[in-house]
Amino acid sequence: MATAANTTAGAAKDGAAPAAAAPAPAKTLSGIVKQVLSGDTVVIRASKGAPPPEKQITFSHVLAPKLARRPGAGGDETKDEPWAWESREFLRKKLIGAEVTFTFDKPANSNREYGFVWIGKDKETGENVVESIVREGLVTVRREGRPTPEQQTLIELEDQARAAGRGKWSHNVNAADKVRNIKWSHENPAHIVDVYGGKPVKAIIEHVRDGSTVRAFLLPDFHYVTLMISGIRCPGVKLDADGKPDLTVKVPFADEARYYVETRLLQRDVEIRLESVNNSNFIGTILYPKGNIAESLLREGLAKCVDWSMAVMKQGADKLRAAERVAKEKRLRQWQDYQVKTPAFNSKEKDFTGTVVEVFNGDAINVRLANGQVKKVFFSSIRPPRDQRVGTEGEEIVKAPPRGKNYRPLYEIPHMFDAREFLRKKLINKKVQCNLDYISPLRDNFPEKHCYTVLIGGQNVAEAMVAKGLATCVRYRQDDDQRSSAYDQLIAAEQQAIKGLKGMHAKKDNVTLRVNDLTVDHSRIKVQYLPSWQRALRTEAIVEFVASGSRLRLYVPKDSCLVTFLLAGISCPRSSRPALNGVPAQEGEPFGDEALTFTRERVLQRDVSVHIDTTDKAGSSIIGWLWTDQNVNLSVALVEEGLAEVHFSAEKSEYYRLLKSAEDRAKAAKKNIWANYVEQVPEEKVVIEEEKDEKVPVERKVNYENVIVTEITENLTFFAQSVDNGPKLETLMSKLHADFQANPPIAGSYTPKRGDLVAAQFTFDNQWYRAKVERIQGNNASVLYIDYGNKETLPVSRLAQLPPAFSSEKPHATEYALALIVLPADNEDKEEALRAFSDDVLNHKVQLNVELKVGGGPHLATVHDPTTKTDFGKQLVADGLVLVEKRRERKLKELVEQYRAAQEAALAAHLAIWKYGDITQDDAPEFR
Repeated sequence: MATAANTTAGAAKDGAAPAAAAPAPAKTLSGIVKQVLSGDTVVIRASKGAPPPEKQITFSHVLAPKLARRPGAGGDETKDEPWAWESREFLRKKLIGAEVTFTFDKPANSNREYGFVWIGKDKETGENVVESIVREGLVTVRREGRPTPEQQTLIELEDQARAAGRGKWSHNVNAADKVRNIKWSHENPAHIVDVYGGKPVKAIIEHVRDGSTVRAFLLPDFHYVTLMISGIRCPGVKLDADGKPDLTVKVPFADEARYYVETRLLQRDVEIRLESVNNSNFIGTILYPKGNIAESLLREGLAKCVDWSMAVMKQGADKLRAAERVAKEKRLRQWQDYQVKTPAFNSKEKDFTGTVVEVFNGDAINVRLANGQVKKVFFSSIRPPRDQRVGTEGEEIVKAPPRGKNYRPLYEIPHMFDAREFLRKKLINKKVQCNLDYISPLRDNFPEKHCYTVLIGGQNVAEAMVAKGLATCVRYRQDDDQRSSAYDQLIAAEQQAIKGLKGMHAKKDNVTLRVNDLTVDHSRIKVQYLPSWQRALRTEAIVEFVASGSRLRLYVPKDSCLVTFLLAGISCPRSSRPALNGVPAQEGEPFGDEALTFTRERVLQRDVSVHIDTTDKAGSSIIGWLWTDQNVNLSVALVEEGLAEVHFSAEKSEYYRLLKSAEDRAKAAKKNIWANYVEQVPEEKVVIEEEKDEKVPVERKVNYENVIVTEITENLTFFAQSVDNGPKLETLMSKLHADFQANPPIAGSYTPKRGDLVAAQFTFDNQWYRAKVERIQGNNASVLYIDYGNKETLPVSRLAQLPPAFSSEKPHATEYALALIVLPADNEDKEEALRAFSDDVLNHKVQLNVELKVGGGPHLATVHDPTTKTDFGKQLVADGLVLVEKRRERKLKELVEQYRAAQEAALAAHLAIWKYGDITQDDAPEFR
């Protein structure tokens, strides 16, 4: 013990065996040096025993400078005498852990034992440590009385040290510089932790209180700290009623744990990583030459893992758990009676991969396996937001009173909706890896639960929830192994969330989400909500429940309301219904359950957009059109699959042709409800159509639109944005970038397909833009940025699902072909033409006129300078860079003649491609 050692050493220095006393014959023993108390006192332990006996030896005939004494250690604080630390360190570095031979005797009038120490087993050949420290000038030789031969040798060595100016006899060293400035206490321990920033700091262990608590000096600033080892607890001394150690009670393995640490750390050079504080004590990890001492203690069964301090560890918590498991399996020491409580799992039940199809209120999900089976998966070791309130005195938490039958915990429990939304946005329709941790048995009214660690893209979903303050960790007994395999990471994430005041841990009052439930209160639908919904082109919503193939419950975030929604334009078979609240079960119509499944798989808990037309007769439900997150009209999809038929009310809608075409295809393929359909042959009707007047002249229309050319392709087509839509595009991009910054996608969680409308992360600026997948090849995808017209090949990891809110707006970049222009066949001539056109129009504001609308391809357009009215296409012809296309449309006749005249002039002047004459003559038969 450092304090006791200093006191003892000081007492030893106050006097030695009087010269007149007749010393008893010196005894010779051997042992291992456990501790150096000062420059003239050591503690030597026997080589055997656990713990072995010890003996304190004070060197004969010498006196070392006194070390500092901390306040409260049996007296007032004192400072080092000059050279006290250097003399102690000289012995520590030479002797700690070394095997030595020593002689000692005990004078009749003293309670101390004095002697000499030699390194090694033979004092004839070993180094005399007392002579060595005198030679270094780090102690003073006593000269009173008649010197013995040993004392005379020491006097001669001291005289030599004085003459050479060694150690304390140096004339060039200021004695004050050899006094340490020790910081015995710290007003703000947390500040010390922050100063070292989690980096290992050199230290010397001065005292081992028990196996998991030590005192140490942090070097070089000499901070004296009491350190509790992170992540573990060893058996310690029992305390009495006054809180003082009761040495009469023997705690199993306490002495063995302390001895284990003493033999490896006491007065050794180590590194300490400070990680936190607990009251005035520090918490940290001790690293010694063989690794982390905590791991060693756990592996030997001398310590157990402690959750609360493991949470503050910067790294290595998993290694501590692994070391503890080794001791449990071997039933070492504290684990000698350990019984395995975790049941065995078969491989199929333990780990599997699947697609998330439904999210429950913050603590569970439904996962569909490859074989179509759906499994309910609970998250291990976390608890979602609960229905609680603080008592009136603030001293306890009690359960909230019972709620009415319309109580909706998802919206009324603070943060429950946030937790559900976090999971829904991250997991729905994404592949996850589920690793079974434990099975919570059936108890009370709660069923058996299979609890898993769920990973998406390598990220632990439960850990992400806890880190955002949307869930808390379940606390277990120390001997309870029924917990998450990543429990320590969960605890650490919770500590960070508490520190950052996130989610449930925020200081502000937890406010419930105010939701207008229009499924119960129908009176406000027509008056308050329907007019604005009808005016809106599309309204964003979340599908909360699917009752049948065409009946859903929506949550509309913009209006914070729940409403029943019916799909317009179709008639869907009724699905079966289970018995509920005394109402008997009802059988469904043929293919009703299939229609329900079809709709659930595509829209349940997905972001959708809807357009509302009207309400039903009772005014309790709204009727409209719904588009999935893939921008698919659900009414049309159901009809196409043969799971619904077109309703007569669809005849007046703009989607009637789509519905009718889909129904015809389903009938032709005899899908589902049309399996037995027989097409009726209608009677042939003779219809005499009036002959169209083909003599009506067709004139060219000129309607210039201001655009900006954003991209030019190698085929001389180009993409242009409307100048009038510029502010709208900027708003769209700002919202899209903000959305992805707030909710960054998880790499690898989305599998794109050809033709998908996606979000793509542009290589140049790493921002997200709307894009269409044109090709998938391996792990790469070729995309077209639909608002700008440029293309790029990207890893699929840089693609993400486009939120529905951004999918309904039309592309802002439209592709056009330059009217009446043909590129030359020669590649160099082609590049020159493209370069000239790019210099004229790329990223410039120009005027565009659509000359001819072409089905199945880009429209033909002319491009003009808004100031000079120059036709850039005609200018390319006049410069001899391109050829004129042969077209015979009557409305383009005049324009074609102008272009041909420009081409003839370029040919006559032998410009560019016409340099060597008429290149079109190569098309004559004699050149083929």
